[in-house]
Amino acid sequence: MYRNIIFDFGGVVIDFSPKEFLMERFLNKHAEEITYELTFGSQEWNDLDRGILSREEGNRLMLENAARVNRTFEVRTVLEEWEEMLRDKDSTLAIMRELKEKGYRLYYLTNMPADVWEKLQERDWFALFDGGIASCDVHLCKPEPEIFTTLIETCGLAYDECIFVDDSKENAQAAYNLGITGILYKNPVSFRRALGVCGIELEK
Repeated sequence: MYRNIIFDFGGVVIDFSPKEFLMERFLNKHAEEITYELTFGSQEWNDLDRGILSREEGNRLMLENAARVNRTFEVRTVLEEWEEMLRDKDSTLAIMRELKEKGYRLYYLTNMPADVWEKLQERDWFALFDGGIASCDVHLCKPEPEIFTTLIETCGLAYDECIFVDDSKENAQAAYNLGITGILYKNPVSFRRALGVCGIELEK
């Protein structure tokens, strides 16, 4: 029987669509692809999520890389504005509150830089969670199996009593490989339907 629902943040609890963000700003596919690789898809970004690089140092390195390919304007724009993406997904929050009312325990498992993580913990909905793991705190990132096992062990959970929700197929699959039921988040309707398949019926 499922007792625990584990949530990814970006793309599930809060909006995070880097490619759409870039498309809205640059309207040039080539510029968008290069800028993505210099920012969201870069090693520096991964290291920020992993908590082994400071924001100041990460931004400096990304801007240096951008200067080498004449993309300083684009990368600076991303670094100054990307957090505007992180709006609450009200549809997910409504589902979370329903789950909480039904007695399920909610946890988080998110890849997140330390500076942004501090800000997200100040949002009202954070109190809905019973615990969780942020990548920057443990120096591990999804889909590495170690971050899942760290969550399970830290919070005292049973693998077969957990559902993990993520908008990344790779991450959902990583959970499944460990014996955690993975749900690939696409939209609130399909999410509710997937919970129903798992025996968790919510109000429509």
